[in-house]
Amino acid sequence: MAFELPALPYAPNALAAAGMCQETLELHHGKHHQAYVTALNGFVDAQPELQGKSLDEVILAVKGDASKAPVFNNAGQHWNHILFWQNLAPKGGVIPDALAAKITADLGSVDAFKEEFKKAATTQFGSGWAWLVLGKDGKLAVTKTANGSNPLAEGQGTALLGLDVWEHAYYLDFRNRRPDYITNYLDKLANYEFAAAQLAAA
Repeated sequence: MAFELPALPYAPNALAAAGMCQETLELHHGKHHQAYVTALNGFVDAQPELQGKSLDEVILAVKGDASKAPVFNNAGQHWNHILFWQNLAPKGGVIPDALAAKITADLGSVDAFKEEFKKAATTQFGSGWAWLVLGKDGKLAVTKTANGSNPLAEGQGTALLGLDVWEHAYYLDFRNRRPDYITNYLDKLANYEFAAAQLAAA
């Protein structure tokens, strides 16, 4: 069964007031993410050993194999973006009490978490992602990955939040000001309700 582009969980213009314009969303979702899905399906069609596998299974099957890097990159980016769209909310930025308590217990404070996340996202050289994960030790941690990799592939734990820091994610809205994009995400766009639900489910 072919992989498919998921529908956005909000209207294309729903995030504009919070700092992500409709054109960014339409290009990022409808062009960039769609391209990853199309390429991934082409690779899977050509490689019988990957057919019938879930997205997680494909990523884990090809990771670390240089000859399968194009498969990994497109599968990883599909996985990352599925999470990313759920990570955004028109009225984001409000952290539920239970998640705030867990962040404070594991990372010191909400402000300390935001500083650590901003540092990870800002210092990811070139393209990549910053993450809030629930580690295998049961504690929250901030991590980052390059290009299309992710916490699943790196064995970092369960992803609660993931921020795309590829330039296409922010250039129309923030030009080259990645730190401003990151701050805006943490304060206005981040869907902490989704992160809290991920945490509860884990």
